[in-house]
Amino acid sequence: MLVAVDCIIFGFDGEAYKLLLIQRGFAPEKQKWSLMGGFVQPHESVDEAANRILEQLTGLKNVYLEQLHTFGALNRDPVERTIAVTYFALIDIQKYEKQINNEYNAEWFSLNEMPDLIFDHKQMVDMAKNRLRYKAALHPILFELLPEKFTFPQLQALYEGLYDTVFDKRNFTRKFLSTGLFIKQRDKEKESSKKGAFFYKLDQDKYSSDFQAFLKFIPNPEKFLV
Repeated sequence: MLVAVDCIIFGFDGEAYKLLLIQRGFAPEKQKWSLMGGFVQPHESVDEAANRILEQLTGLKNVYLEQLHTFGALNRDPVERTIAVTYFALIDIQKYEKQINNEYNAEWFSLNEMPDLIFDHKQMVDMAKNRLRYKAALHPILFELLPEKFTFPQLQALYEGLYDTVFDKRNFTRKFLSTGLFIKQRDKEKESSKKGAFFYKLDQDKYSSDFQAFLKFIPNPEKFLV
């Protein structure tokens, strides 16, 4: 019985959520689109395997990585019995796009335009999206997807994209400012409008120390789960 790790890597390009996929390099399902994965080695833990695979295939280090679920259906791999432990990662596309390892033909796909995936990888992605929706309603986890400086319109687009809904701009801004998580910058982003929107930075000390302490950002998150 083999133990594998599969990494579901989410990014956000400012407009849409993206998923990083690779073309499988061996049979079965060779050249078909797949999550990034590999087998756990005898000398490493499952968490260590996930971090190693993420770094080998993408060049990414020190990103948000969380264990999601274990998939162990009898026939999920047609060759031999394989149990897969899944993780999801959140990365800033702008920061890491040049580090992607081209050896594996890695490519970003919109979550709404994903190709067919091998085995049970589509089920893994759906579960990860639901987990992300639930956690983002309770904690400021989505900031892992943003660049160092961002505007509130960008932040609102981030949340609206995940929940496929529209939030009231005034209420959204007031609720997030009330957390005390943000440091207003002097400069503005002026590409989107003549007036421009002020940039903000995340207060990293508050973010790290009070991550579990914030009130719900999204009311009734259960209604968004599918």
